[in-house]
Amino acid sequence: MALEFSVEPTPTPTPPGRLEEILAAPGFGKHYTDHMVTVRWTPATGWYDARVRPYGPLEIDPATHIFHYGQSIFEGFKAYSQPDGGIATFRPEVNGARFQRSAERLALPPLPIEDFVDAADKLIRQDAVWVPTRGEDSLYLRPFMIATEVGLGVRPAQDVTFMVIASPAGAYFAAGDKQVAIWLSEDYTRAAPGGTGAAKCGGNYAASLVAQQEAIENGCEQVLFLDAVERRWVEELGGMNLWLVFDDGRIVTPELTGTILEGVTRDAIKTIAAELGRDVEERRVDIDEWRKGVDTGQITEVFACGTAAVIASIGDLRWRGGQVRLPEATPVAGAIRTALVDLQHGRVPDPHNWLHRVP
Repeated sequence: MALEFSVEPTPTPTPPGRLEEILAAPGFGKHYTDHMVTVRWTPATGWYDARVRPYGPLEIDPATHIFHYGQSIFEGFKAYSQPDGGIATFRPEVNGARFQRSAERLALPPLPIEDFVDAADKLIRQDAVWVPTRGEDSLYLRPFMIATEVGLGVRPAQDVTFMVIASPAGAYFAAGDKQVAIWLSEDYTRAAPGGTGAAKCGGNYAASLVAQQEAIENGCEQVLFLDAVERRWVEELGGMNLWLVFDDGRIVTPELTGTILEGVTRDAIKTIAAELGRDVEERRVDIDEWRKGVDTGQITEVFACGTAAVIASIGDLRWRGGQVRLPEATPVAGAIRTALVDLQHGRVPDPHNWLHRVP
């Protein structure tokens, strides 16, 4: 049975002049819409108390489970203004399915996919004036779930809260659509077999931050992680999947091994690249294959993908004692990015029914 949402409009909406200023230069994750969604869960009641309410702080007891045992998962997808004045999100049901898998791995209750999508729809509809209409800007949706039981017993929480917040979004990287530099982490790994690498949980990102800090100190925008066992197989960046373009037309992405997050954008690129005439391979990629392939010219482009940045071309791969530089020309990544962004913004037909119109 679908959740019934109550709606509590904020008594203090953002003034139109201030909203116009925000939408003119939204940045990423800097501003938040006037409302948010909250839904509660207990074993006895299931999901209940579904509300669209004014955005604001939460009052949480210091002994709440999330602070101590880290039961936290999240998702990210976007809403796009459409040429006819409507609003659409991109494959939110796929994010909902991944959210369920993350919940199961973190011993949290799975939220029905239809409720996941409906919660976002209701927030978008309530805050529709926050959806940007300029260029490639969008409204970023951040659904998340946290353990809100109070107590210090080490066990799955018996009180859980699901929330959705939204933020107008411009370019994710400060460099915009320019190439970014990547730092190869040789001291840290993101995930290990049997761990939480395939789940989108807060702990994965917390564990990546020290390596990300090292990347920034070395003039790089992102960090590249290798596998935890042999320290040779390319996995992913701190929050993006990877693709390598070969001179014979192939594009290759590391195969999913249980330690790599299965990206929604990654999945879409497999289809789009094939439609553009590219042979798509999913297999293990040795870091030396990347380094040597750039030197010999066999690898002509490398790019990363994710919801936030869509596609980011990689210019430099750096590590202690060395680096390789890729060509500035990125025709393959550019063509895939254009095809994907045009579809998301409704500028071209949607043959796969990936766009979900917000009712």
